[in-house]
Amino acid sequence: MMKWIPVVLVLFLSACSSSNEKTYYQLPVLSSTPVAGSTMTSDSTAQRHLWVERVSVADYLAGTGLVYQTNDVQYTLTQNNLWASPLDQQLQQSLVTYLRRDLPGFLVSSQAGGSEDQDVLNVNVTGFHGRYDGIVVVSGSWTLTHAGQTVQRDFALNLKQNEDGYDALVRTLATGWQQEAGQIASQIR
Repeated sequence: MMKWIPVVLVLFLSACSSSNEKTYYQLPVLSSTPVAGSTMTSDSTAQRHLWVERVSVADYLAGTGLVYQTNDVQYTLTQNNLWASPLDQQLQQSLVTYLRRDLPGFLVSSQAGGSEDQDVLNVNVTGFHGRYDGIVVVSGSWTLTHAGQTVQRDFALNLKQNEDGYDALVRTLATGWQQEAGQIASQIR
C-alpha cells in the first residue's frame, strides 16, 4: 500500500498543475484626441471617401492563439491565450475607428462606398507579437490608392513591454496599432 502513495501524489500534483483554462483577448480601442490640424466639415458632399478594404495578417498570426517569439528563430502560438475574434477583423475594426477619429473630413468605412473617386486602403500585417527580450513587434505594409495613383509604405514598430503577462502584451500591441493608424492618417492627409 505504501508504494502507491508516491504514484498517487505525483498524479494528484500533475492534475493540479495542468490547467486548461482559456483566456480570451480583444484589442482595446485606445482613446485620444484627434491629430492636431484636423477639422470637421458639415458638408457631407465635400467629404473624401476612404474604404479600408482589407487588413490581412501573415499566416502565423491568423490562428486563434496569441504569438510569442521565444528566440531569434522560434515562435510559439499559445493554446490557452486566445483572440476573442479573428485578429484581422479586430485590426480592421480598430483601424477604421482610429482613422475616423484622425480624419474627420473623410467618410471612413470597411465597406465599399460605391463612389468612383474613393480612396482604397489595404494593410498587410507581418508582425504582431511579443518577443523574448520584452519587445513588442508591430510591422507590415500598407497601400493607398488615390485618384489612380498608388502609394505603398512599410512600417516596423518595436515597443517596450513595461509589464509581464499577456494582458500587458495585448495592451502594448494595441498601442503600437494606434500609433501606426496615426501614421497612416498623417500620410493620407
